[in-house]
Amino acid sequence: MPDKVFRPLATIPPGLAELAQGRDYIRTEEFAHAMCRAVATVHKHHCLSGECFGVRPVKHGKLLLWPVAAVAQALTIGS
Repeated sequence: MPDKVFRPLATIPPGLAELAQGRDYIRTEEFAHAMCRAVATVHKHHCLSGECFGVRPVKHGKLLLWPVAAVAQALTIGS
């Protein structure tokens, strides 16, 4: 019996796939919409802990970009 069990990455929910439109990263407004939270709440969580709902964004200039794969994983684990 193998020591490690292969678990595929979380599949992207249809609503998130439609929101991302094939992109690897989404903007903070789109992330807040996907997580059903206000943008200010997302900014506050990021400011306090560097992440929001277990998802760590990438800073690009003045934008925070949230990886779609990590958002999908957070959505599927949370449900």
